[in-house]
Amino acid sequence: MPRLLWVPAALAFALIALPVVGLAVRADWPRLPELLLSASALDALRLSLLTAAISTALCIVFGGPLAVVLARGRVRGLRLLRSVVLLPLVLPPVVGGLALLFLLGRTGLVGRGLDTAFGITVPFTTAAVVLAQTFVALPFLVVSMEGALRTAGRRYEAVAATLGAAPWLAFRRVTVPLVLPGLASGAVLAFARCLGEFGATIAFAGSLQGTTRTLPLLVYLERETDVDAAVALSLLLVVVAVVVIAVARPRTIEGVR
Repeated sequence: MPRLLWVPAALAFALIALPVVGLAVRADWPRLPELLLSASALDALRLSLLTAAISTALCIVFGGPLAVVLARGRVRGLRLLRSVVLLPLVLPPVVGGLALLFLLGRTGLVGRGLDTAFGITVPFTTAAVVLAQTFVALPFLVVSMEGALRTAGRRYEAVAATLGAAPWLAFRRVTVPLVLPGLASGAVLAFARCLGEFGATIAFAGSLQGTTRTLPLLVYLERETDVDAAVALSLLLVVVAVVVIAVARPRTIEGVR
């Protein structure tokens, strides 16, 4: 590897690591247990973990089949479909939140019918948090799994077909085991993205303690009144994210096979 690459690589690492070091230096360590064990912090942590887990499950259930369609499908307009799926990656999250609000709000395209027919109101509920997180995290799982499907190729499925396996049997017995590392990678990235989601959540779900106020929203609110609490909660988010990535991340992503 050319030694010259170490310079920009070190700068890139510093750009990521030094802000975290700055948080650690600024933290009020003696008050840290008190700040992290407050009722608002525990409520926000519980809600963040719960909604992130549900959102990740939804990403797997719906994003997995979508990734298969994008990687294996032969329909017209597939490139346009892929562009729409990847839209949340480039949209500001708050725009996604507003889009969800205007779709599912009481006067929205779908929300008006839900409210009139069933009395269901989605915005400013825990369900709204889950939908906002799923909206922003779904592309991470789709991209990861689609890449795994393309890397695996079609040869094993073709062999299974020649042996008489039906498409669904070949998919379950051949395709799914091949793409499990990509699925696990995408799920971890989606979960981490859900934990850090802010813009779409505050625009679509608001900030109600115990109902929609996740850790990122609490950090934003505490920043205005108690900087020490905001720093402590930020460090908690950093630790949770590092644990999720380090423990759950598949070994194949790190080049170990």
